[in-house]
Amino acid sequence: MPSRLPTRPSRPFAAEDPYAGVDPAVVRHSLADAAPAVFWTDRPHRPQRRPVLADGGGAAFGRDQVDLAIVGGGFTGLWAALQALEDNRAASVIVLEASRLADGASGRNGGFVSPSLTHGVAQGEALWPDELETLERLGAANIAAIESTLAAYEIDADWHRPGELVLAMTAHQEPTVRTAYRLHLAHDKPVELLEAAAVRARVNSPLYRLGMYDPGVGLVDPARLVWGLAGAVERLGGRIFEGSPVLGLTREGAGVRVTTSSGSVLARHALVATNAFPGPLRRLRNYILPVYDHVLMSEPLSPEQLAAVGWAGREGLTDAGNQFHYYRRTLDDRILIGGFDANYHFGGRIDPALEQTASHDLLARHFFAIFPQLVGLRFTHRWAGIIDTTSRFTPFFGRALGGRVAYAVGYTGLGVGSSRFGARVALDLLSGHDSQLTRLSMVRHKPVPFPPEPVRYAGVKVTRAALAAEDRTGHRGRWLGMLDRLGIGFDS
Repeated sequence: MPSRLPTRPSRPFAAEDPYAGVDPAVVRHSLADAAPAVFWTDRPHRPQRRPVLADGGGAAFGRDQVDLAIVGGGFTGLWAALQALEDNRAASVIVLEASRLADGASGRNGGFVSPSLTHGVAQGEALWPDELETLERLGAANIAAIESTLAAYEIDADWHRPGELVLAMTAHQEPTVRTAYRLHLAHDKPVELLEAAAVRARVNSPLYRLGMYDPGVGLVDPARLVWGLAGAVERLGGRIFEGSPVLGLTREGAGVRVTTSSGSVLARHALVATNAFPGPLRRLRNYILPVYDHVLMSEPLSPEQLAAVGWAGREGLTDAGNQFHYYRRTLDDRILIGGFDANYHFGGRIDPALEQTASHDLLARHFFAIFPQLVGLRFTHRWAGIIDTTSRFTPFFGRALGGRVAYAVGYTGLGVGSSRFGARVALDLLSGHDSQLTRLSMVRHKPVPFPPEPVRYAGVKVTRAALAAEDRTGHRGRWLGMLDRLGIGFDS
């Protein structure tokens, strides 16, 4: 379904724009000095660049081939490397990253760590009602394992678990939040429904009408998580190569030849973890839309500004619209805000030239509508990143080259947490294990593929317009109703 939360009633409401009325001069002032860079990686303590793979890279292990070559050094790739080495400390594992660690989606997100493997309870109930209890249990175990891993390897990634508030910003979002609350209670989730006064006592905004508090969501500094996982992989004997984009995978003997722009290595198995970025398996591109998501990070708030906004619990915040924001108060008292626009470009174009757009102005305008008491606050960083959205909003899995290669891609914005689970699934597929994970319907079946261009681009434009219209009026409309029936959606 195109919505992250249960489908709204079709009764139309009066059109609303809760973000109107902000002075354009306020927006211009707030963005005047914002660096076109990712806050998380714009740090003096960023690790030094790792070497490029050269021919004979496998010989560094003193053997003719490596046991596992991982394509992509983001969260999925690093979790796969770490778990493979924990499974077998004698294994030879290499990670091949096209750019630098944390340059891709894993270092550009908001750092929300959700326990959901299904893009929310409503989506899980719609797709896999008979397995939802199992998937929820696996999701909770996955987050617990992330937390224990950070402790075991002493990874300092600002991990904390303040929970998340899902907020109604308009009258027609209120039924959505109430329905989500009842659904969560039906599945034994310890959520809390907060009326307007209670929500504003936690975080002070004149736009908040209703909220659902979910204590299960955590927050993290995503780049430091990437760097911490990479360090743990290397301490266990894994090798990581940067600046080594993989150009092809071919069968060779009983293994697979992994060819990069600067060399190659023979591996018994390979695991593809490229997500939205073009990788060596072209078949995956039919199932993924690379969608641009934009983000702003503010300067640290003063004590007076903090008192005006409250937010002592540092909860992660999001709203119940189709075009939704996510925002958080960092441990050094900045505010990150992202989302709303989800921009797809014809042909799935990915280009740094698409990162600095008017979407940042829109985010700033919305920010000061939400927090008018913070007018005068400035943003220090503005950036964008790619989300690998699928038609069912969840990752998909599979094998290639006669079982020598496995993949886990398509997290649709919730990969910070579920990438560890995805990596485990891919490792089980490579090993041939008939495990609880490989028997899941989510793993055995793929989402509906997206149509080819130009139908794909036209479909996204029509769907985005329909989603925006529903946000304004509360009326779902025929186009979205048809997509619901087909099980196809568009989301970030």
